[in-house]
Amino acid sequence: MITRLTAQLESITQGAIPIATLHTNPDFAIELLIPQYLAHTLESKINDRVTLHTRVYLEAQGQGTSFLPRVIGFGSPVERDFFEVFTSVKGVGTKKALRALVEPPSTIAAFIVSKDAKALTKLPEIGKRSAETMIAELSGKIDKFAGDAIMAGASATRTAPTSTIEQSSFPPAAAEAIAALMALGEQRSTAEQKVQIAMTKVDADADVDVLVQTVFGG
Repeated sequence: MITRLTAQLESITQGAIPIATLHTNPDFAIELLIPQYLAHTLESKINDRVTLHTRVYLEAQGQGTSFLPRVIGFGSPVERDFFEVFTSVKGVGTKKALRALVEPPSTIAAFIVSKDAKALTKLPEIGKRSAETMIAELSGKIDKFAGDAIMAGASATRTAPTSTIEQSSFPPAAAEAIAALMALGEQRSTAEQKVQIAMTKVDADADVDVLVQTVFGG
């Protein structure tokens, strides 16, 4: 099983599913299917050595009469793990998942955690029913992948005017955590309730990152 490849990135071929060509030696190159969010990152690394974490699958040809081995590349083992969970959803196959991943896994996971079906439907090939199925089937299974996006939301709240935080009866860190949850689609009342519960599980001086991680079981 091929789990990781490090080689010179020769090219990125754009399409519904981008293809990265890795040049391993003068006589050998390999094509990997990659999600769109990763293609954008790799475009600036043409001719550099890169490491992609891989997953191999067999693609059916001729109505299932033959199979073609395909290699998919991801930027990290965590992104590959997310893909495994994402493709476990009914009706979301390998290629559909690859076409849908125009946003980083942490962002899509945050949409699912916050039950934001509207945001999910903006992904290619994800309709209202598919979005609702994802939310239902991945509830409680995807939280760990949402960490980066949640922390980004929490960081953004730190630039909010002080008056916004002062309007709340919560301590500053708790108010920022509430704002971060609301940025992910939670209603204020629900966000406040979740942060109140988190506050009972952490030290009194816990910062916003700790509170948000606690809300999501971190």
